[in-house]
Amino acid sequence: MGSYDGTTGDGVGSGAVIPAQDAERVARRDAAVRAAVEQGLLGPGSPIVGLLDVAGIRESAAALRAAFDAVAAPGMPVLHAFAVKATPLVPVLRLLRDEGIGAEVASPGELALARAAGLRPERTVLDSPAKTPAELREALALGIAVNADNPQELARIDGLMASAATRSPLGLRVNPQLGGGSIGATSTATATSKFGVALRDEGAREWIVRACRDRPWLTRLHAHTGSQGIPLSLMAQGVAEVYALAEEINRRLGRRQIDTLDIGGGMPVNFSSDATTPAFAQYARLLSEAVPGLFGGGYGLVTEFGRSLLAKHGTIVARVEYAKSAGGRPVAVTHAGVQVATRTVYAPGSWPLRIAAHDAKGHRKEGPAVVQDVAGPACFSGDLLAEGCALPLLEEGDHVAALDTGAYYFAHHYAYNSLARPGVYGFGRDETGGVAFATVRERQSVEEIVAESGGAHADSLTDPAAPGQH
Repeated sequence: MGSYDGTTGDGVGSGAVIPAQDAERVARRDAAVRAAVEQGLLGPGSPIVGLLDVAGIRESAAALRAAFDAVAAPGMPVLHAFAVKATPLVPVLRLLRDEGIGAEVASPGELALARAAGLRPERTVLDSPAKTPAELREALALGIAVNADNPQELARIDGLMASAATRSPLGLRVNPQLGGGSIGATSTATATSKFGVALRDEGAREWIVRACRDRPWLTRLHAHTGSQGIPLSLMAQGVAEVYALAEEINRRLGRRQIDTLDIGGGMPVNFSSDATTPAFAQYARLLSEAVPGLFGGGYGLVTEFGRSLLAKHGTIVARVEYAKSAGGRPVAVTHAGVQVATRTVYAPGSWPLRIAAHDAKGHRKEGPAVVQDVAGPACFSGDLLAEGCALPLLEEGDHVAALDTGAYYFAHHYAYNSLARPGVYGFGRDETGGVAFATVRERQSVEEIVAESGGAHADSLTDPAAPGQH
């Protein structure tokens, strides 16, 4: 669980060469850690921060657009909708919007974040397995694309369509049931997945054809096979299944009713080194080979990438509060643990993180690698950011950087021990070539923790008029 990240970013400090663009990203990241200490973002009073590489995010968005533009027919409509769940921070969504990326939302909260970031309805897609009538009504009123998850939801939409006009493109999510990957909890195309209409279940295919025949406004199909631990070949197979279904529906209905395919996202991320693999271009080329008609212009296309856009461009940096020893093994007690790296702490085998060691001034720490644990601040024994990790020996006042944490980490706070949400800062170059920071989210105060925990209602259960007091 966890590994030493050497200056070349190979994951084990062996000096492996990485691509130039990735090396530049590593240099920006290291400069940002140093600057965060020098400028006081990190210190005894602020012992943990999340850092976001603005230039890296822009580069990632540009790479995604270029990858699909390279294989798509001229004029083919393609919407890249960022999966908001990956990094639900309004300034990030605004940055992506300005880079030509839309939003895929899965709750009223995520929709509110996308709207606050200025995302237009026509560049927003609503997916969720548990949409309420109120959520559907709002989406249809706004003109947001909706992918229905199941027959019952489609029946709800029938009722809403009967009473109101809408500009919303409407689709149906299907599950190609191709199997899972190496992480079962995040695999979405298993035989019993909770998502979508199970395409291989008895009678399902015929039901889908009838559902489309009865609803001329049902013009999209959605399938999401990808997730961390899923190979690109299986993702492409899922896209091929939904493409074949669209072709069958249009052929049997005698019209081009299905006009857009939403192929989801879920491209895996390389967490073992600083190399950005797989690349969006690799996946787009594979799709063009595996599903030749996909990019021919007969269908519009929607993607929903999240982790692969942001993971490499975020870093959690935490101060080492104490350095101790237990059972002969050094333990660095830091301020980064389960509250920011929940998946890693509870499922370390599936979600290991690389750790980089920095000294008290924020510089990369030198010295022989020593096997040690990097522990978090929560009061249970399993709160470990990395276990048996080979790093230069960490000491009180040093810093640890948890790498590749720009998605599903510091933006997803887990309030164990009422630990405060860390501040999040974007970084880039200033006019002198130094590092400048912009606040993305301020550090949570203890007053805000109390307010969120019912502070305004302290007497609600003990007041004479409270329930149970009579």
